[in-house]
Parts: sequence; structure tokens; C-alpha cells
Amino acid sequence: MQMIDNKYTKYELARIIGARALQLAMGAPLLIKRPAELYDTTEIAKTELDSGILPISIRRPSPPRVEEQQ
Repeated sequence: MQMIDNKYTKYELARIIGARALQLAMGAPLLIKRPAELYDTTEIAKTELDSGILPISIRRPSPPRVEEQQ
């Protein structure tokens, strides 16, 4: 996970990979062509994320705005 590390926190990565691995374990279709030696859903999810094909977006809430009093 080269370029992905700068884009997401380690917690976001764990959540994304875990959620996608669960989807794959429940029978969701693969978004990439599976290499012959790859059967682990977690590794497949990591490969999908690294390839950039995974349609995931992260919404980070911004802190509430504080109005200055005059």
C-alpha cells in the first residue's frame, strides 16, 4: 500500500479492507481478476484497494464553526 497510506488513516484502511473482505466472503463479485494463488478475502480486498478500482470515499466531519463575538 504505497500511495494509499497518505490518503487514509490506519483506522480508515482497516475499516475499508475489513468491510470489503466481508463483502467478498459473502459472495460479492470481484472487481479485479483474481491471481491464481490468491484466495484470502483480506488480501483480495487489499489488492483491490491498491489498484484504485474500489469505489470507496471517506467523509471526514469538519469541526463546528465558532463565530467570533464582537
